[in-house]
Amino acid sequence: MTTSILPQRLAAFLSALAASGYRGDIASDIATRAVFATDNSIYQLLPAAVLYPREGEDLNHIVRLAASAEYGPIPLAPRGGGTGTNGQSLSSGVVVDTSRHMNGIVSFDAERRLVTVQPGVVLDQLNAYLKPHGLFFPPNVSTATRATLGGMVATDASGKGSRIYGKTSDYIEAMDIVLADGSDWSVADIDDNTSATVAARTDMAGAIHREVRRVVTQQRERIAAIFPKMNRGLTGYNLQHVRGTDGAFRLAYLLAGSEGTLALTKQITLRVIARPSHRALVAVRYAHFQMALADVQRLVAAEPAAIEILDDKVLGLAQQDVIWSGIENVLGGTTAQPVLGLNFVEFVGDSAAAVQEQVARLEALLADGSERALDWAVVTDASTVAQLWTLREKAVGLLGRLGGARQGTAFVEDTAVPPEKLADYVAEFRALLDSHGLAYGMFGHADVGCLHVRPLLDMKNPFDAALIRPISDGVAALTKKYGGLLWGEHGRGFRGEYSPFFFGPELYAELCRIKAVFDPQNIFNPGKLATPGPQTALHKIDRIDMVPLRGQADHQIDAVRMQAVERAVACNGNGACFSWDASDPMCPSYKATRDRTQSPKGRATLLREWARLDSVQQAAPSEAGATALQAMETELKTSLSTCLSCKACASQCPVRVDIPAMKSRFLQHYHQRVPRSRRDRLVARMEPLLALASKAPALANLLSQNRVTGAILRKMFGLSDLPALSTRPVQGKGDKLHPSQPQALQKLAVLPSDEKPRHVILLEDSFTSSFDTSAAQAVHDVLTLLGYRVHLASATANGKSLHVLGMLDQFAPVAETARSWHGQLAATGLPLLGVEAVTMLMHEHEYKVDGKVAGAAETQVQSVDQFLSTELEAGRLHWPQSTPAAASAPFRLFLHCTEKTARPRTGSQWSKVFHAAGLQTEVQATGCCGMAGLFGHEQEHVAMSSQLFDLSWAPKLAGAAPAQVLASGFSCRCQTERQAGFRPRHPAEALLAQLRAAGCS
Repeated sequence: MTTSILPQRLAAFLSALAASGYRGDIASDIATRAVFATDNSIYQLLPAAVLYPREGEDLNHIVRLAASAEYGPIPLAPRGGGTGTNGQSLSSGVVVDTSRHMNGIVSFDAERRLVTVQPGVVLDQLNAYLKPHGLFFPPNVSTATRATLGGMVATDASGKGSRIYGKTSDYIEAMDIVLADGSDWSVADIDDNTSATVAARTDMAGAIHREVRRVVTQQRERIAAIFPKMNRGLTGYNLQHVRGTDGAFRLAYLLAGSEGTLALTKQITLRVIARPSHRALVAVRYAHFQMALADVQRLVAAEPAAIEILDDKVLGLAQQDVIWSGIENVLGGTTAQPVLGLNFVEFVGDSAAAVQEQVARLEALLADGSERALDWAVVTDASTVAQLWTLREKAVGLLGRLGGARQGTAFVEDTAVPPEKLADYVAEFRALLDSHGLAYGMFGHADVGCLHVRPLLDMKNPFDAALIRPISDGVAALTKKYGGLLWGEHGRGFRGEYSPFFFGPELYAELCRIKAVFDPQNIFNPGKLATPGPQTALHKIDRIDMVPLRGQADHQIDAVRMQAVERAVACNGNGACFSWDASDPMCPSYKATRDRTQSPKGRATLLREWARLDSVQQAAPSEAGATALQAMETELKTSLSTCLSCKACASQCPVRVDIPAMKSRFLQHYHQRVPRSRRDRLVARMEPLLALASKAPALANLLSQNRVTGAILRKMFGLSDLPALSTRPVQGKGDKLHPSQPQALQKLAVLPSDEKPRHVILLEDSFTSSFDTSAAQAVHDVLTLLGYRVHLASATANGKSLHVLGMLDQFAPVAETARSWHGQLAATGLPLLGVEAVTMLMHEHEYKVDGKVAGAAETQVQSVDQFLSTELEAGRLHWPQSTPAAASAPFRLFLHCTEKTARPRTGSQWSKVFHAAGLQTEVQATGCCGMAGLFGHEQEHVAMSSQLFDLSWAPKLAGAAPAQVLASGFSCRCQTERQAGFRPRHPAEALLAQLRAAGCS
C-alpha cells in the first residue's frame, strides 16, 4: 500500500502545481477523495488528492514536480473509467484522472485506418465516431459505455471476440508517454538497428531501451518457457511480444498491461478495421452448465467470432430483469427440461450468405452431437441479437442484485486457462467454492478459456472477508496447475503478490529491474506489479489482505442507518452511471458536469460514508468525529442538490441504486438540524395552492405572470419562469368521480361484463389539471372517439414535491390518501389511465413502503400508449381509417426520461398505436431535457438545465417542423418551449387530430 503523503508536502506540491502552468483541475476535498477511494473492486483506499489534467502538457507538469527533489516523490495513480475490478487505480497518493478533460479524438486517417485519441476517450465514443466510416476498434469490453482507451491500454483489455480480434495491444500503432523524469517519448514499432541507436542515448529513453533489450535477449528461453501459449497471455510487462518475429522492437507491448506503473499516457494512435456488416447468434441450450463447458471445444471448430457462456445462476436472475420478455423465447428452450447452461455463439461476416454458411456449419456439428445440447436457436434479427448481448453485459449487475447480504464479489473473476482444459478446471474451481459453502455465478469468454466467477460473499462480515485469502491462493494454484493465469483479462492490481508465483523468481527479478529503469523513484502506481529493485520497507508489493476493504468500512454502519442507505452499500462500482452517451438517460447531472461526486456511484459513496461517520459518532461521540460528520454531511447535501430525481438510476443501474429515494431520506434527516429554506416551505404548499388557484386561473395568472411577481419569486424564493395555469378544465361527459360519492363507484363496479371492456377511468392529477389540460383533454377525447366511455376521476394531491424535498412525514398522509382513492377506483375493475408519467409511476415507486404497498394491493395506473397497444394486440380495438393523405414526415417522438427508463416499452407502444392510426413515428434517443419538475426553474440550476437540453434534445430537434414534434412529458414540453421557442404537442394531440381528420366526432 502506498505510503501516505505528509499533509505539508502534499500542500506544497499542489500549490507548486497550480503555479507551474498546469491548466487542469485540482481537488483535495473529502467528497472527491471518498468517491475516488473505490472502483469496481472490493478495496477502498482514500487518495490524498485528485488531478484532472486538461491537456497533455499538464501531465509533464505533474510528473516533473512529483519526481522533483523539492516536492517528491509523490505517488501518482492514473485513472480512466474507474471500472477496474482489482484496485488498479486506487492509491493513497495522488490520482490522475484523464476522463474529465482529456477525452478528445485528436485525428483520424480513414485511408490508413489510424485514429489518434487522448487516454480519456471512451470505447463506445470511439466506435460511434468510426461507425459512419464502416470501421471499428475491435476489443469489446462489457463496460464499453464508460471504459476509456487509456484504461484499456493499461490492462491490455480484450473482451468478447478476442479469439479472432486479439487484445488492445495488437492495435497500438504508437503511444505518446511521459517518462518518470517528466520528458516525452513517442513509442512505436522500430527495427533492431533503430532500437540499438536509441539504446546508445544517455537519457532515460536510452536507458529504458538498453535494459529492455538486455532482458528480452538474455531471458529469451525463460520467457518462451514461462509465458503461456494461449490467447489470454501473461500481462503486466509482456516480454513475450516485445521482440517481433521480424526482429522489430515493440515497446508498446510492454506498456500495454503495465497498469500505469511505467509511465503516463498522453495519447494513443490505434489501428482500426472494417466493421462486419452481418452477424448471427446461435443460442445453444444445455441441461447442465458443465455440459455447456464441455461442449465449447466442439463449437470452436465452427470458427465463430465469439463463444460466451452463462450459468444457471445468471439465467435465473435474467428472468427477473425487464429484458427477459424480449428474449425469453431464445433462452427458455423448447424442451420441458430446464435450461441450466447456455453458450452464445456469434458469427460475423461481410454478407448474409457468408454468415449463413458459418451457421450451417455449426448446426451440422450440433446435430452430430445432439445428445450434448438440449436444443439451439438461430437469431439474425439485429435488435434481438443486441438484447442478448445486453443480457450478457448485465451479468455482473445481475449477480449484484441478489437479495440478502451476500452478493457476487470480484476478486478471482478473470482467470484463464487453455480452452481445452476449461471444463476440468472449472470442475475443480467449483469444488473449491463448494468446500467453503459458497454460491457463485459463472459466465465469460469460453472460447478463449476466460471465465468470470463471482463468489457470493458479504464483505461486511469479517468471516466472509477472511475467505478472500484462501480462495485466492487456491484459485492461483489451480490456474497454474492447468497452465493458465489468475489474471486473464482485468489486470493484476492488488494481486501483484502473485507475480513471482507465475513469472518465477528469476524473471520476476527482471520485471523489477525494468520497473527501476522506467521509474527509479517508484512514483507510478507503486505497490501494484513490481518494485524498482528488490522489495524494501519503503518499496514493496501490496498483499491482498493488507489493503483496506470497502466492506470493513460498511461494517461500521449500524442497523438503523444501514436500512436507510442499503442500496448505496449495494453499489459495486461498475460505473454504468458514467456512460459517455448524451442520449443515455442515466444521470443527467454527471453528463453536465463530468464530476463523479454528482453521479449515482458518487452519491452512493457519500451516503455510505455519511452513514458510517454518523454511526461511529453515535456509538462513540468525539469532537473530531462531529467535525468529520458535519463536513461529509455538507458535501453530501451539495452533491444531492444537483440530483434531478429522474429515477433513471432506480431502473438502469445494474444493482438498482435508487439515489432519489435515499436523497429523500437524507434530506428528512438533514433538515431536522438545518432549517428549511423559504422555497422549500413554498413548494411544500404548492399542491394546495394550485387547487385554490385553479378555481380562478385567469386571475391567478394575472397575479403570477408579471414582472413584479417574477422578481419576487427570483429574489425571495430562487424560482424563475414558472408556467402559467391552464384556463380551461378538462371536459367530460357526466360528473367527475369523487371520493365523497362512493355510489358512483358502486355503479361502475356492477356494470355488465359485456359493457365493462368499453369503460375506462382517467385519473386527473394536480399538475396536468393545473398546467396542461390540453394534454389531458386530448387523451380523454381520443379514448372517447375510439368508442370508450371515459370516467374522469378528480385529482388528489400526489405529494411528489414533498417526497423530492424529503418531507416524508408530510408525504405519508398525502400518499395514503392518494393510494386509498386510487384503490377505490381500481376496485371497480375498470382500467385506470393517467396522463403524466411522473405521477402514474408513483404507485410503483414513492407509494411503496419497503417494496410493498402498505395495507393494500398495488394499484396499477396505465399510460394511454400502454392501454391502447394492449387493446390493439388483443383485437379489441380497430382504429378508424381515414382517406389516405399525402405522406408526411414521421413524427419525432420525445419521451420523458423517467417514463422510458421505468417503462422501457413505452416507445414501441406509441409506435404501434401510431402505426394503427396510419401515422409514422421516430422515437428519439435522448437523455434528460433538463427540466425535471421544478429543477429547471430553480435559479441555481437554470444554466445546467439549459446545458442538458443542448446535450441531447437540441440536436434531435434541429430541422424539425414544430408540428411534427411530440413530447410525452409536461416538463419536456415546458423546457422545449423555453429553449427552442415552441411547445410540442402531447402524442395524444396528434392522434386526436388524425381521428378528427378521419371524420370521427
